[in-house]
Amino acid sequence: MATLGGGCFWCLEAVFDGLQGVESVESGYTGGKIANPTYQQVCNGDTGHAEVVRVTFDPRTISLKEVLEVFFAIHDPTTLNRQGNDAGTQYRSAIFYHTPAQKAAAEQLIAGLTAAKAFDDPIVTEVAPAQTFYIAEGYHQEYFANNSYQPYCQFVVAPKVAKFRQKFAHRVKK
Repeated sequence: MATLGGGCFWCLEAVFDGLQGVESVESGYTGGKIANPTYQQVCNGDTGHAEVVRVTFDPRTISLKEVLEVFFAIHDPTTLNRQGNDAGTQYRSAIFYHTPAQKAAAEQLIAGLTAAKAFDDPIVTEVAPAQTFYIAEGYHQEYFANNSYQPYCQFVVAPKVAKFRQKFAHRVKK
């Protein structure tokens, strides 16, 4: 399992739903200071939670490193508390690790991307221990699949999904 924050959870969920080896994706909140936050509370930016996806994957099919490579390819890990027009700590780039091995894998990949100068600016992705995951309200689950006609989905989510499908065509679910 990987818990990842990279802007709006609708974008991340839509991409990881299409990745081979991923068994399930749930949108939710983690990293904050109150129990059972609501979407409105998280959006207000006062709870400290990030919008995240909890990605359950089969490590016999896809490694954590490969999951993280997709993660870094589909969002901007160099903007602090922002993805495009979505601004606030709830949209931060974050990897919430569940084991010391996940922490090491995340730090190693970030170091490699930094050494390769994969991005023009420094990576600001937070690597922090996983905290309690609160599943988001039902209407957030499979949001893109159920609302692809919405303007936000057409102009923000769909391009990320298209980028994923092009860059990782060999990893897209059939």
